[in-house]
Amino acid sequence: MQIGMTAVIALGCAGGAYFLLHGSLGRPGAPPKSVAASLGTLPMPTAPKGEGATTAAVAVPLAEAERKLAPAPDAGLALRAGESLEYTATVSKLSSVANLRIFVAEHRNFSGKNAWHLQAFVHTENPLRMVFELDDQFDSYSDAATLTSLQYEMHLSERGQKVESVQRMSASGKDPAPANASVARVLPGTRDPLGMMQYLRHVDWSKTPELHGPVYDGRKLYDVRASLAGKSEAVTVPAGDFTASKIEIRVFENGAEMKDSHFTLYLANTSERMPVLLEAVLPFATARLELRSAN
Repeated sequence: MQIGMTAVIALGCAGGAYFLLHGSLGRPGAPPKSVAASLGTLPMPTAPKGEGATTAAVAVPLAEAERKLAPAPDAGLALRAGESLEYTATVSKLSSVANLRIFVAEHRNFSGKNAWHLQAFVHTENPLRMVFELDDQFDSYSDAATLTSLQYEMHLSERGQKVESVQRMSASGKDPAPANASVARVLPGTRDPLGMMQYLRHVDWSKTPELHGPVYDGRKLYDVRASLAGKSEAVTVPAGDFTASKIEIRVFENGAEMKDSHFTLYLANTSERMPVLLEAVLPFATARLELRSAN
């Protein structure tokens, strides 16, 4: 069962909204040492040969993928260093089976670029933890002006198995990576799940009813499309009562929509635009991530 990258892409997609719903709570497997990904109209790149090297393609024209991918304003609008958002998860009517914390660690220089260090932590809770122990950490270094991904890390511990993955994003595949990282070839403008979650908070949905762009979850490249479905929805979660904007999120893989998966993100209509609720309908279950507390 895979339920982690999906939550973060959707809640950030909390996303960053895909951990608790796709990448996490799945059997851990080491991502490829090098990854090449492209969209339909680009020539197919070739990954370096070697154990674990793979090539992936997403059949979406490049011009279409970039058409509505407008740069976000400076991340100072909604991001604040030290911000901590904690969520509780309900899966198939089983409440509090896991918790997710999304943390804005710091605003910093990253390889000469102005960046945000974003983190997410996922843990299962009893009684699920007695049969499925999971303690995962995700780190994103995202460009401060556009929230595109510079580096994405997965530190997974699931049922006693550990996987460490550090991937440096590259549009050419030729950019050097530090000794402890691999290079992931992605499209210009690609975000990781955490960067995507924060990006959705920055969008002025009164002026941008729909947008989409590439998202790389550490394993695959997706085309994620988000649209405004409601401007003033009443939402009640453990953190309180909110009036929120309702955002519908659709995910495409290899050019085809994942029709058996559907995500709805609710962003509070406040200056912080906090993600207060994520609802997910998946082939194997339904899930709900509710904001429990906010720093």
